[in-house]
Amino acid sequence: MIILDDDRLEFHFPEVHKESRCTIEFQRTLRIPDDGRDYPLPPGLGAFPLRHLDDYAARLPDNWRRRGGVIAPMHQAEALWINFTSRYPFAVKLATGKICAITGDTWVDHLNRDPQDYVVLPEQPWLDGYCVEEGIVRQFVAMPLGEGYTVEEQLTGAAVHGGLQFVAFPMKAERYEALMAGRPEFEPGVMYAPDCAEEAPMGLAPGGRMKQEVYDDPYGLDAWDQRHASRCFVSLVNSAQWVTITGELPPTEPPSAQFYAEYGLPWFEYYGGDSQVVAGSETLGRLKSVSEHAEATGGAPLPGNDPVSVDHVIALGKSRGRRVRESVIGAGSDQG
Repeated sequence: MIILDDDRLEFHFPEVHKESRCTIEFQRTLRIPDDGRDYPLPPGLGAFPLRHLDDYAARLPDNWRRRGGVIAPMHQAEALWINFTSRYPFAVKLATGKICAITGDTWVDHLNRDPQDYVVLPEQPWLDGYCVEEGIVRQFVAMPLGEGYTVEEQLTGAAVHGGLQFVAFPMKAERYEALMAGRPEFEPGVMYAPDCAEEAPMGLAPGGRMKQEVYDDPYGLDAWDQRHASRCFVSLVNSAQWVTITGELPPTEPPSAQFYAEYGLPWFEYYGGDSQVVAGSETLGRLKSVSEHAEATGGAPLPGNDPVSVDHVIALGKSRGRRVRESVIGAGSDQG
């Protein structure tokens, strides 16, 4: 089952194991420059608000009501990263516009190992973008559907789905119990902490390059209980749609990377120790980034896309009591 609690999606499988629980949260963040350079991890600037789609069904198109899930607001060209919280092992598939963010393949409900089309929790503490090379992702950046920017449009030629799609598979109970019995010191994770159809919904497009590893599955495909799964569709709307649908004001736009760097605020690097890393997707690596697409089509250049000098980088790593990726509150805005 899936529960929405305090802007977090909680996946829980009590029928598999009483401890089989994980949460997914969407963090607002700086949009890093889309300039070909490889940047460290930007901070979290607070969680995006999430609302039950069913609570606003009367104001939504039929296809939105059919797919259910939750809705979240994003400003155009705003970036996000996805925060995973889990002490019980999970395999989580993630797609944008029904395109896998790890392989670039069309969405399927089951897990694939070669190539690996999912992330493993708690080994993967977060994901900031599309896995395009070993150790490199392109940042998740919101753009309107219908203008050719999104991964969905670049790979399928259509703007149909938008948003994000998740499916979570818990580890089989017997494998978890064996893992606990064989590794009493095992500490598998750290809590990290008008009709809207009149405007195009939002999808995600590849932005700037970022140093981040997507970790290989250390347990094997047979560890995951694919008989039990929960799926959730996260529909993305722009700020005007959010006000129309919910009656709430959206969060303010985040500061630019240039403003953030100017004040010497921290960036981050995460080291996964001996964890193996997936190679990255050639399919996703060939796509145009937001800046490249705008240049190729004569679109407006991205604001705040000048390179920045990153001088304050904090190293995070896999060790007992390791540092948590900080959320910087109020960095040039009034968000809380």
